Amino acid sequence: MDKTLHIVGGGMAGAEAAWQAANAGARVVLHEMRPEVGTFAHRTGDLAEMVCSNSFRSDDDEQNAVGLLHWEMRAAGSLIMAMADRHRLPAGGALAVDRDAFARDVTAALRARPDVTIEPGEITELPDGGPNQDQWIIATGPLTSPALGAAIARATGTERLAFFDAIAPIVHAESIDMTRAWRQSRYDKGETEDERTAYINCPLDRDRYEAFIDALLAADKTEFRDGEDAPYFDGCLPIEVMAERGRETLRHGPMKPVGLTNPHAPGVKPHAVVQLRRDNALGTLYNMVGFQTKMKYGAQVDVFRMIPGLEDARFARLGGIHRNTFLNSPSLLDAGLRLRARPHIRFAGQVTGVEGYVESAAMGLLAGRLAAAEINGRALPPPPADSAMGALVHHITGGAEARTFQPMNVNFGLFRPVDGLKGGRRGRRDRYKAYTDRAKAAWGDWLALDAQGSLITT
Repeated sequence: MDKTLHIVGGGMAGAEAAWQAANAGARVVLHEMRPEVGTFAHRTGDLAEMVCSNSFRSDDDEQNAVGLLHWEMRAAGSLIMAMADRHRLPAGGALAVDRDAFARDVTAALRARPDVTIEPGEITELPDGGPNQDQWIIATGPLTSPALGAAIARATGTERLAFFDAIAPIVHAESIDMTRAWRQSRYDKGETEDERTAYINCPLDRDRYEAFIDALLAADKTEFRDGEDAPYFDGCLPIEVMAERGRETLRHGPMKPVGLTNPHAPGVKPHAVVQLRRDNALGTLYNMVGFQTKMKYGAQVDVFRMIPGLEDARFARLGGIHRNTFLNSPSLLDAGLRLRARPHIRFAGQVTGVEGYVESAAMGLLAGRLAAAEINGRALPPPPADSAMGALVHHITGGAEARTFQPMNVNFGLFRPVDGLKGGRRGRRDRYKAYTDRAKAAWGDWLALDAQGSLITT
């Protein structure tokens, strides 16, 4: 082996790609521009720093597609999932983590490897190809630097590679008024008392909700530069954008009042509820669930302090908005995540058009394994379409319509139907269980094939 795998970007995807490739015997150089070149959202130079949320969403591997993706990654020896499990926080049926401890240990694990070199500094150009060219993975994520973004645009001929994403605020727990708020997971979900009380809930009656919506709509917000539109990803809409779609939208979204009982007034059903999820192991910080925002900082403080229980809230971090760079992958990438015009370059993470921490790390896992196999002279096909990994890759590299392509979370709508099962609400649990059973078998077969390591013959 005389080639090196260069990975640009040390986020979820880049860290996972480096781990997987090194485990497969590749020599890895991981390029991360932080802390030399910062971003508005990151606070440290650690790898895999979480900036938007601290949740990996549902961990149910039988009834939820992202939970199935967790299972597949764990089966593949994922570093990201191992560290998420190590630093897990109570969150009902979700997998939430202590973000600082998580990033610290991901960084330490990769720094401890002699086959992984971490090089600080910004990469501003895509590497040229050649017969003896090293392999590259671009895993720069939603905050790809302007210089590298411009280089990608030149190489792909794409005029626009961006939409806007938003970050939710974090509140100091001690500043929440627990005489008005209470601890409870929706529907008391969770196996332990910690999990069943993982969320802090702030109730609003109808009048307070209507006043909150009025203030939200009237608040000062971040303005875009001339010529910029805002094609937001629907899974991470700013709350004020949701409110603009209808006054009841938030009540049926992040502020839905179902599955919760206020112990301070058990006979009164809240009109709406704001939930906060624990953000660190100490329980000193809480993330406002679903409250991504583009409001200006002063407006955020005024509006959020209208919420009962948050009248005296102190914010460890206010919300923000940023450009999220992604490729039109159906037209640019092959099934092995390679750039068709430059096949020595793979892409991984959110830049491929997947959305979410887990999906990003999953694309890094695949890119790392596929690149290492190629470096080692082995033939490794893309993952089977019946697995969660394969369903997601198929969607972004050809299953989706290129003309209307937008970032996508993993979901069972990406899976081909299971023979012999009827649709409809009555059959949903059986159908999802059939999806996950089939996926686990397919994924196990692919991992066994990878381990077998067949040689490339030409």
